[in-house]
Amino acid sequence: KDFEIIDKKQIPNTAELKNEEKEKTEEARWSAPILSLARKASENLALSYGNALKSSSLVGFISKPVSNDSTAKTSARHHAMEERANLMSMMKLSIKTLIQSALSLGRTLDSDFPPLQQFFVVLEHCLKHGLKAKKTFIGQNKSFFGPLELVEKLCPEASDIATSVKNLPELKTAVGRGRAWLYLALMQKKLADYLKVLLDHKQLLSEFYEPDALMMEEEGAVIVGLLVGLNVIDANLCLKGEDLDSQVGVIDFSLYLKETQDSDGQQDGGITAVLDQKHYVEELNRHLSCTVADLQNKIDCLEKTNSKLQEELAAATDRIGSLQEEQQQLKQQNELIRERSEKSVEVTKEDTKVELDTYKQSRQGLDEMYSDVWKQLKEEKKIRLELEKELELQIGMKTEMEIAMKLLEKDTHEKQDTLVALRQQLEEVKAINLQMFHKSQNAECSLQQKTEAISSFEGKANEMMSSMKQMEERLQHAEKARQAAEERCNKMKQELAGRLDTCRQQISQLDSK
Repeated sequence: KDFEIIDKKQIPNTAELKNEEKEKTEEARWSAPILSLARKASENLALSYGNALKSSSLVGFISKPVSNDSTAKTSARHHAMEERANLMSMMKLSIKTLIQSALSLGRTLDSDFPPLQQFFVVLEHCLKHGLKAKKTFIGQNKSFFGPLELVEKLCPEASDIATSVKNLPELKTAVGRGRAWLYLALMQKKLADYLKVLLDHKQLLSEFYEPDALMMEEEGAVIVGLLVGLNVIDANLCLKGEDLDSQVGVIDFSLYLKETQDSDGQQDGGITAVLDQKHYVEELNRHLSCTVADLQNKIDCLEKTNSKLQEELAAATDRIGSLQEEQQQLKQQNELIRERSEKSVEVTKEDTKVELDTYKQSRQGLDEMYSDVWKQLKEEKKIRLELEKELELQIGMKTEMEIAMKLLEKDTHEKQDTLVALRQQLEEVKAINLQMFHKSQNAECSLQQKTEAISSFEGKANEMMSSMKQMEERLQHAEKARQAAEERCNKMKQELAGRLDTCRQQISQLDSK
């Protein structure tokens, strides 16, 4: 499907070749190496596409036994490498001829310029290489517009191209949209930049291309580098009025098959060129015969699907008739349901009137209950405020009791200090008494001489004993006062605890109300 028979008028004869060689002697400097590359590319392309078409035509019709899987894989890889090399060489030739022809013209290019058309054809072949087929209702479909749509997500600058392509009404297929996208990108001089963005995200391209596709290998990066040279070209391509959907992408090798030799071998060169192009046309015809067989098989498949669709259409018409009958039955049922619903509506209206009367009566009772409850709530609020005031008073009494307890504790500490001082005095008095007793024992021998002194000392001892008794009585009174104070404190604590419990109970009752 990628080839088309070239008209015989497009193939130059020997006389035309001679005239062109005489007139364009300046182009002979660079066209000589192009001939060898074009021959090699044409031979490789013919072989590769012939093998591919043969294999595609035989797939599904003839089952060949495979002896070894590894040999098949290696041959497929070798075949893919040859295809990439061929497309690479053709891309180089098309870019070189486009740049040189554009520079020689010295003006902006339009869509009718043949080298520019051939450049887009070769670029389309490169983008189609290794595309994964998407299954549709009719069959399998391959479109290179799917990868190009990713550029809008990866590069926001390409959103203008995407919107303009979508807004073109004459484009109905994905192939046409892809060609329009390439035209607009070339006019913006950003075709190389957009394809480079795609190659930088190969994990996204793997959804559309096979692993051995040209865009997944190093040749894709080389092609992007070659496309940078097209930024020197100014192109003005009009998309309106062009039928991009039905264009057939055919590589015309006649643009590259130009050869210049010396004056002695001009005639031989023209004959060899004609023979080469004759072989090329024969090869194309052979490949086209294979594609015709494929198309015939596809036509058979489409006829089968058409017959199936006609059968489905007949079944659908029968189904429509049955549905119309069901629709009439449903209309009759709908009328019966409508009559019943009208009767039920009248009954429901009477019921609603009775319910409204009962609702009004119940509403009056509820309003009275609401007023009573509101009065009770106000009374309970007043009671709660009074209880809160009492609680504040109780809290003040508690603080005062705590202050009184602290004062009593201070008094008890002071009395304990006085008791300690009195005990020390008692101990001192006891020590003095012991000294006096020792002195009395020492002075027993002189009792008779010192009876007066003894009497005086006895009086003093009696006085000391009386003072001792007084001190003991004071100590007993202080202990009794301390015990009484402790009892008072305990009683006060118990009373306060009881009052606090009662207040808490009252507060909890109020909260519950």
